[in-house]
Amino acid sequence: MTSTPKIAALIVAAGRGARSGRAGPKQFEPVGGEPVLRRTLRAFETHPRVASILTVIHPDDEHRFREAAGPKARFVHGGADRQASVLSGLTALQVDPLDFVLIHDGARPFVSHATIDGVLAALEAEDAPDGAIAALPVSDTLKRGAMGRSTGTAPRDDLWRAQTPQGFAFPAILAAHREAAPGRATDDASVIEERGGQVVLVPDAPTNIKLTFPGDFAMAEALLAANEETRVGFGYDVHAFTDGDAVTIGGIVIAHSHSLAGHSDADVALHSITDALYGALGEGDIGRHFPPSDPHWRGADSRVFLRHAASLLAERGGRISSADVTIICEAPKIAPHADRMRDVVAECLGCEASRVSVKATTTEGLGFQGRREGIAAQAVCAVRLPTARP
Repeated sequence: MTSTPKIAALIVAAGRGARSGRAGPKQFEPVGGEPVLRRTLRAFETHPRVASILTVIHPDDEHRFREAAGPKARFVHGGADRQASVLSGLTALQVDPLDFVLIHDGARPFVSHATIDGVLAALEAEDAPDGAIAALPVSDTLKRGAMGRSTGTAPRDDLWRAQTPQGFAFPAILAAHREAAPGRATDDASVIEERGGQVVLVPDAPTNIKLTFPGDFAMAEALLAANEETRVGFGYDVHAFTDGDAVTIGGIVIAHSHSLAGHSDADVALHSITDALYGALGEGDIGRHFPPSDPHWRGADSRVFLRHAASLLAERGGRISSADVTIICEAPKIAPHADRMRDVVAECLGCEASRVSVKATTTEGLGFQGRREGIAAQAVCAVRLPTARP
């Protein structure tokens, strides 16, 4: 094994979720305003030791997956059941040699970095096992039942509830799945156990729930509400007119009698939104992250700045509640372009266009805007940030 183990995450998200009571597959349904799978993927995307992520999806879900995970996210089609889907994913991963793989349910969006760390620590212990799984000791009294009646009490001593992620030495889990009888495994640890392998139990958090039934979604919303706060940031930007024949506002190039002067593309709308988002995060302003003294950013597309601010929000497990920008100018006319600007902002922020508002006003001929000397914009961003990951 290399001195720095190479670790991949395999996210299993090919199920239909028939018991969830939702219109579509549960992993693509919203929780806290964003798809369940997006939250799940973020937990692994932001973990410093996970080198790559592959998601196993149903062939019918490619469009849903790209909407939830982004156009660059890697996926492979699953099989007839979970066991076949995992084997499909493992087979795809073998082209890039790995030391460990973490196999996780796509419908467990609240897995913590602490749980992932615990599984990895167990795999890397001096007396390393063949596998390590997140698990919870059974605390409830267990009953046997038939026809709706209790037929006795079952001992709960030494019983654990298997969760995910389940981590394995990659060659061992690939071989085990290839040799396993089709359709029998209820989790990945069982195929290792059938070969006589050793699997370690890693205590998990009770909040690492799998969303299966309708009530689980209500519980997920409650977990988020109890562990999130709303923060608001304000942004303002202004640029003067200079010689030219077009301006860039909201990511849209608009023909005009002048251009806007600035170190980058002088996009006042995107600059104000970016500063508002930095403000909500307590991250200063654009100049702190992209100094105008740095020639690298001369003429830069301001979407780069907004995407950077959005990436900081995502790294903290946050999400956009709303982004509202007002562009202040006499000309050019903003209304004909506002919908396209809204789409650009939503794409940069990774949110629905319905959470973005782009509008314009004039100063009734007053001030520098009224004298047509330049354009200003002001923006307010509201975000939801976890106080502690559920």
